[in-house]
Amino acid sequence: MRHRVKGRKLGRTASHRKATLIALTTALLKHKRIKTTLAKAKETRGIVEKLITKARKGDLHSQKQVMDVIKDKEVVKELFAEIVPKVGERPGGYTRVIKLGNRLGDASSMAIIELVDYADIIAAKAEEKKEEREIKAKEKKEAEEQEAMEEAQIVEESAPEKK
Repeated sequence: MRHRVKGRKLGRTASHRKATLIALTTALLKHKRIKTTLAKAKETRGIVEKLITKARKGDLHSQKQVMDVIKDKEVVKELFAEIVPKVGERPGGYTRVIKLGNRLGDASSMAIIELVDYADIIAAKAEEKKEEREIKAKEKKEAEEQEAMEEAQIVEESAPEKK
């Protein structure tokens, strides 16, 4: 029985598990949204919530505590400069885990973990990318039509005239 046993082992040794969770935490704070397995997302959630709570204090000691976990200086700067002010006075619950279903290869349950206050920004970026793709597809289609027209003209000109 697993009474009073916290955490998931994720099929890794302790050091590998720690490295994996730190990498996921860094990626989440950098990209604001990541796709991973449900178990990893739930474990990452706890670490990120604690780091953001520490970062909200904003003093030097909390910065050093955060830097003990996150080794990427740019991500730490972004956390203190952008994420913490955006979080504001939210009393916890900085992340959201959305279940996606099972992965095809091994049927592992997948999830997206994202920072709550950045969901609208991520949606706006996705909309911009979608518009760019549509414009690119339209240009490609027009170029193909133009090429087909030119080819048809060449064939028409080179066809022997019958009298």
